[in-house]
Amino acid sequence: MHEGPVVVGWLLVALCGSTGLYCLYRAAAGPGRGARRPAGVEGAMGLGMAVMAVPGAGAAAPGQAYVVFFGVLAGCSALLRARPAHRVHHVVEALAMVYMGLAMLGPAEHGAGGVPVLTGVLLAYFALYALRTGALVVPVLPAPVAAGAGPVAGGGAEPAERSPEVAAGCRLALSLGMLVMLVSM
Repeated sequence: MHEGPVVVGWLLVALCGSTGLYCLYRAAAGPGRGARRPAGVEGAMGLGMAVMAVPGAGAAAPGQAYVVFFGVLAGCSALLRARPAHRVHHVVEALAMVYMGLAMLGPAEHGAGGVPVLTGVLLAYFALYALRTGALVVPVLPAPVAAGAGPVAGGGAEPAERSPEVAAGCRLALSLGMLVMLVSM
């Protein structure tokens, strides 16, 4: 799918693949089903994006395989028991990949401006989503403890796989990967 420089394709493979594997780890180590399912969908999305980003992936696997895989993933995303905005984002992400899979099937039909309207809308969506999610990656530090007060009772650090910043970081990485893939269409 990726039509840019080969090194960018392999960097996308590394970013999306490692994010996908980490999301699958989060799904396996998550505290409950409510947190594991979205992480599992993000993991499948990341690994699917990594496969699609491999230079020459269009020749190795037909676009129909991507359309079916990401179409099923969109259906699974719609059934998630997650916040509505989170669920909608997963559906949009999977349908954007279906769109890219369909683009692999035929010649690119660019309008007079050079970029189809849907591609432009998706680029705007993922750029805004990346900006919004990027702000969530920076953790909010607790108020400093007064000198001599000692540590706050019960205030332990949250494990990394349950940290909201880590989940936001995974979504940010996949959104940035999606932006690069859309730009290179």
